[in-house]
Amino acid sequence: MTTVGTHGAGPAAVLLPHTPPPAAPSPRERLRRAAVYCGPVFAVYGALKLAGFAVFMFLLDSAGDFREKHPRFGGGARPWDVLGSWDGWWYQQIALHGYDPALVPVPGATGMITLEGNSAAFFPLYPALMRIVSELTGLGPYGAGLTVSIVFSFVAALGIHAVTARLAGHRAGLVAAGLWAVWPGSGAEWAVYSESVYTASAAWACYAVMTRRWLTAGVLVCAAGLARPTAATLVVALAVAGLLAMRRGEGVRRPLTAVLIAPLGAAGYLGWVGHRMGDWGGYSKLQEGAWGHTFDYGRHSFDVLTSVPVGHFDYLFAMPMEDTIGVGVVLLVPVLTVLLIRLRPPAVLVVYTVLSYLMVMATQQYFGNVSRYLLPLFPLLIPLAAAMSRLRWPSLLAVLGTAALASGSYAGYVLFELGVP
Repeated sequence: MTTVGTHGAGPAAVLLPHTPPPAAPSPRERLRRAAVYCGPVFAVYGALKLAGFAVFMFLLDSAGDFREKHPRFGGGARPWDVLGSWDGWWYQQIALHGYDPALVPVPGATGMITLEGNSAAFFPLYPALMRIVSELTGLGPYGAGLTVSIVFSFVAALGIHAVTARLAGHRAGLVAAGLWAVWPGSGAEWAVYSESVYTASAAWACYAVMTRRWLTAGVLVCAAGLARPTAATLVVALAVAGLLAMRRGEGVRRPLTAVLIAPLGAAGYLGWVGHRMGDWGGYSKLQEGAWGHTFDYGRHSFDVLTSVPVGHFDYLFAMPMEDTIGVGVVLLVPVLTVLLIRLRPPAVLVVYTVLSYLMVMATQQYFGNVSRYLLPLFPLLIPLAAAMSRLRWPSLLAVLGTAALASGSYAGYVLFELGVP
């Protein structure tokens, strides 16, 4: 027994039992809690993703078109070889051989494509993870790339659940994770592509901001900047959130440190590429001269959006089926953004979503790719998930299950075989 006095010891002292501090949970208990929390998220995302992936592989095998294509461009000896083509081929070369940044002119070229493709166009985090996994497991670059993508797709699904659950509840979080598995462009989640790594970084960075873990947020945004150049939108979103936090009197040192850390990843890589090329604008010149990607203030997007609805496909980089899906996604984003804002989410989610959308729309590129480029905009799933979470489980499973089966075509086959991912 412990003696606790009201104003001192003596006959009037009150005797209260001593309460020991709670014991730290054992490793086994921590594992059990993690399984209870993560298990449903992984089950929902994994089941829906696996269903869509199986349909994708079935369509590839039954159509057989991939057998007649070059292994670098949507072809291969087996259906799953397609997952390592297009950008996947470049990532595998980086994992094997590293970088050699250079601006090499195409002899005699006078049109749009005047430079040879170079691996420096692809950011280093994903191929670095591929290399690490390959060294640890003995897998080749293809197997290592798929392993990284699949593992990080589950990490991304968990992050999307965490953000959504904080705003709309656990059930809505599960629905949001399921929606990410079937969203247009989601075929890149289980392929040798960087979307899963980038989305995982973005989702957990936003969650860190929402929970005031500023240094963690800064490091995650920095990592995202090593995965894709569009992480510039995350940097701005973090800066806005940090400024608002400082104005609310939540301190200055941690938010400011996070803001200073955030841009180092992307800025460091772009600076290194420019230094190696002997041209500080080398990355932009490579994207424009070798891939035809350039900032055009939305002129190309406007051309597509005014052509596809009237059945015209005479614009640059036209691919009818993929572009039609892309137009649908592009027109859906403003609607979902308005619904998201009505939920009054943290500023970091709104700024990240709006700026990412504007960056994609203001760039000349393969328009059909917008379904993949917009895939990391997970906050758009929150209003849909909140509304769908009111459905009973049988109805909810019917909707998501049907979307999962259909995603094998619109999110997988169309992306990799009828378009250019």
